Amino acid sequence: MVDEAFVAEMKEKALRGEGVTEEEALELADAPVDVVVRSADEIREGNMGDGVDTCSIINAKSGNCAEDCGFCAQSKHFDTGIDEYDYLEPDEIVEAAKRAEADGANRFGVVVAERGIDSERRPKEFEKVLESIRRIRDETDIEPDASLGLITEEEARELREAGLKHFNHNIETAPSYFDEVVSTHDFEDRIRAIEVAQDAGLKVCAGVIFGMGESVEHRVEAAVALRDVGVDTVPVNVLNPVPGTPFENYSKITVDEILQGVALYRFLMPQKVIRLTGGREENLRSRQGDVLQAGANGLLIGDYLTTEGQDPEGDREMIESVGMEIKDVEGCSGGEIEYGDPEGGDALEGRTDDD
Repeated sequence: MVDEAFVAEMKEKALRGEGVTEEEALELADAPVDVVVRSADEIREGNMGDGVDTCSIINAKSGNCAEDCGFCAQSKHFDTGIDEYDYLEPDEIVEAAKRAEADGANRFGVVVAERGIDSERRPKEFEKVLESIRRIRDETDIEPDASLGLITEEEARELREAGLKHFNHNIETAPSYFDEVVSTHDFEDRIRAIEVAQDAGLKVCAGVIFGMGESVEHRVEAAVALRDVGVDTVPVNVLNPVPGTPFENYSKITVDEILQGVALYRFLMPQKVIRLTGGREENLRSRQGDVLQAGANGLLIGDYLTTEGQDPEGDREMIESVGMEIKDVEGCSGGEIEYGDPEGGDALEGRTDDD
């Protein structure tokens, strides 16, 4: 067991804005969870203040995704019984953005469930997304976000010109564990999508799903990969196994494991927005606020992609109860993408924020 003196040393390092190394994070994983959590909260407060960055998402296209992500309710490979529909009209998306703004969201993510939007093959659908982003920018004060799978350099440029500032694309898990989650694309595809968005001048949120059978070592490895690629916001989803998916019989992750994972991410990325997203209600229940005292400073509010979320008023009360407040923290939203489904999308019927 690692002693408290080591935790204190690592806390001081993180308070200077230096993320701990992968090896140091794994040592912290052997320290008492309550000590690591308390220190992570101090790092968050010292580096980021008391603001909670809030976002909301809409499932702008549901189901029939060609990818086989094992957690995803929207994959056509699995029979999960969700509602399927094609691209929503801009009017519907903009109205949802206005509701999200009224509920207190700082950002609003337009999420589609597919490998990529493919503007050449489906120009009308891509134009719906562009029009939605333009109108969100012009008709609201909420920041538009998008989770669209793989995008080309040209698509990224057009999205930015339409007013998009934030793009979501989750890596879901560690590079060394990725093949346990999906077989129809690889980890490098995810990284390339992030880099294309960054090259276009977009801020990127990209995160993970806890509870897919991965180890603590895998969670730390994933965080290092996110740090290395330079994402702005890290959404943390928690799996709720969905009947009909390959992960339907996975055991739920414990609350202490969730708190430890979020706290380690704060040590590793002391100046990033770390956002609690899908799966929090079912996995944390009355202890959701504890994650905001374990280093997190972001929250996905409202409904997810294929499941309902907590009442926004309940989220506001929870934020206030831990001495924090909704505030536009520099970073990006966590609308998550189930890669062929979000940062995500993010989602989760897993349920990640992708659902």
